[in-house]
Amino acid sequence: MYVLILPGLWNSGPQHWQTQWEARHPDWKRVLQRDWQTPDRAEWVETLRLNVAACRRPPVLVAHSLGCALVAHWAQAANRGTIAGAFLVAPSDVDAPSYPPGTTGFVPMPMHRLHFPSLLVASRNDPYCSVARAAAFASAWGSDIAWVDEAGHINADTGFGPWPEGERMLLDFCAHVQG
Repeated sequence: MYVLILPGLWNSGPQHWQTQWEARHPDWKRVLQRDWQTPDRAEWVETLRLNVAACRRPPVLVAHSLGCALVAHWAQAANRGTIAGAFLVAPSDVDAPSYPPGTTGFVPMPMHRLHFPSLLVASRNDPYCSVARAAAFASAWGSDIAWVDEAGHINADTGFGPWPEGERMLLDFCAHVQG
């Protein structure tokens, strides 16, 4: 299994599940963006394109927060490459008035069917994405959806450091798509 980890705005710190999973799986690779504070969609999409192109086999993308919007934008770009699937956790609603300022080009959120299998994992009390919007993303993208009740933004701040349940969900998803 080959995995590319896609953090969101501000990257994922040392206590975040993405960082902890990366440490446990040395063959998994974080896609490093040049600017985590004021991301530019075109630059982030190109960085992801280059990382996917460098893979020897189609990877699974493991996205969190703004990383989910990145996957949706990348999926509609030309010359995007091939992936096995996408595990999309706590998508942020870049269209919401409450979304943090500083990003460029991520609005509007793409609402088209993805050309690969995907699982969207969402919380019922995420401050960056309402239940209705998470369900709308899953429906538009053709993603299966799994709810993690009362989990906030599913990050280290809400108690999701190692997140073994999420890692099991990812491994099951990978087995399904890379079968």
